[in-house]
Amino acid sequence: MRFSSRVDISAPNPIAAAEAAAKAHGTALGKLNDSNPTRHGLAPALVPEIYTADPRGPRKAREALAAFLTATYGGAAAGANAAEEEEAEPTTEPVNSNSLYILSSTSEAYSWLIKLLCDAGDAVLAPKPGYPLIESIARLECVDTVEYQLQFDGSWYIDVAELESLLDDANVGERIRALVLINPNNPTGSYVKPEERERIVALCRERGVAIIADEVFYDYTLEPFPGNARLAGEPGVLTFALDGFSKMLAAPHAKVGWIQVSGPADDVDEAQRRLDVIADDYLPMSDIIARDIPALLDAAGSQTDRVRARVRGNLATLHRLLDEDEHGLVSVLRAEGGWNVLLRVPSVIDENELVLAMIERHGLSGQPGYFFDMTSNGYLAISLLPEPAEFERNVRAVLDTVNGLVG
Repeated sequence: MRFSSRVDISAPNPIAAAEAAAKAHGTALGKLNDSNPTRHGLAPALVPEIYTADPRGPRKAREALAAFLTATYGGAAAGANAAEEEEAEPTTEPVNSNSLYILSSTSEAYSWLIKLLCDAGDAVLAPKPGYPLIESIARLECVDTVEYQLQFDGSWYIDVAELESLLDDANVGERIRALVLINPNNPTGSYVKPEERERIVALCRERGVAIIADEVFYDYTLEPFPGNARLAGEPGVLTFALDGFSKMLAAPHAKVGWIQVSGPADDVDEAQRRLDVIADDYLPMSDIIARDIPALLDAAGSQTDRVRARVRGNLATLHRLLDEDEHGLVSVLRAEGGWNVLLRVPSVIDENELVLAMIERHGLSGQPGYFFDMTSNGYLAISLLPEPAEFERNVRAVLDTVNGLVG
């Protein structure tokens, strides 16, 4: 596995080496230069904890998170979807808290991982259609994104042959250091299929390319195919699985994200040795936030159930309204998971014209397909999160606008 040259992992000086050896033998050394005020009785009452500066995040928070991930996902058989998990046989190992890094968001996680894997001028593979965040963060890190297209043939799928071609391309293949998989993707709502996963893991392993698996929408199944599975814990290739509270709790203001590292032992050890340097430089998550993580994890199950019920109910309403519309000009592409779906509208309508007409007629804006780099005209993203009455009004506004423009 190839890593960037940006991370300084030079040998420690003799003093640091002696300190590490003492720690490994359980010897607690005093520090003449200990400038941590919380160790000297100077912590404020609002933040009474002693600051431990664990770069991966406070240990208690990581242990709570590891226990939650093991209890929630660790008992699911590989390939079991949400509807099958209760009957699946446990096949996965418990999540090790040492494999976790807690940080402010999955956006920050992308930034850390690009620093870990890429030098300036290197590249990451990212899916299109897709959310523009990855390209923006890569650009900030002086790294290129190489697009691979998701294809639609009644459902979305990854063209693995195209991925192989890109990895073997003499002009870009040698610069590619990571492959981003969104599971399920936004806005297409498509999960990584088992056969796709098997071939992609083999391709990446053979070429020394790491996988960054963004699984923030994983629990929100809509109309999935059998065989969904998280990439978190993938043993076949160095894998960094991302998740966080923003989607799990439907709380974007609860800025907690995490990275779970897995893969061949030697690659994991080397990756974590380097990732620890990055995490240490950026300093660990605030204890003020970390202390609430166990309570937020306790609320995760019921909150996810609540959001899942809302989006599934609104998807059913969407199907009903589209079926009832006498003009039949609008359809919805099958979405396997997430909380956004893509509407297909007549391609004779310019997407900008459609949204501007909705603004004028109904005071309602939207995101057309080209925002997500759809390859052709005629798409509109719609959220399944609004309260049912508002959601129905939104759908009716789309239908009225489309029918008015075509009619």
